[in-house]
This record gives sequence, structure tokens and C-alpha cells, in this order.
Amino acid sequence: MSLRRTACLSLLIASALASTANAATVGRVEDITDLKLGQRVLVDDGTCPAGQVKEVRGAKMTDKGIARTSACVPRYGPKTK
Repeated sequence: MSLRRTACLSLLIASALASTANAATVGRVEDITDLKLGQRVLVDDGTCPAGQVKEVRGAKMTDKGIARTSACVPRYGPKTK
């Protein structure tokens, strides 16, 4: 029974980590309401050059909450074989 419980717990943790690794995409920076520490959000607002998209990250903790940083990163399309 212990092995089964351990396997289920491992699967639950792996699925939680996989879901947080994906970056969400929004249209405006104002649409980001609850940014967590280390979270990445892609913002497609047209402020970056062609082929790039703005990435907003929760960078560090401050007295007022989480400080954000932003940078233009390459826009990756869907993976193909």
C-alpha cells in the first residue's frame, strides 16, 4: 500500500510542476492580476520587435509585493517534427 501511495503522490507533484512551467499569454500587462514569484507571463501587446513577445516575470519579493521585470524574448511557434 505504501508503494501505491508514493506513486500517486509522485504523479500529483509532477503534474502540478508541469502545469506551472507553462507560460500564460495575455494581451495587455494590465491583465496580469496575481503574479507569483518566478511565474512567467507572455504579453502580446505589440511593443516588441517582429518575432518577439514581451515576457513579464515575478522577479523578487519586496515590501509592497512581488517586483516585476520584463524583456522581449523570441516568439516560439508550435513544435513540429
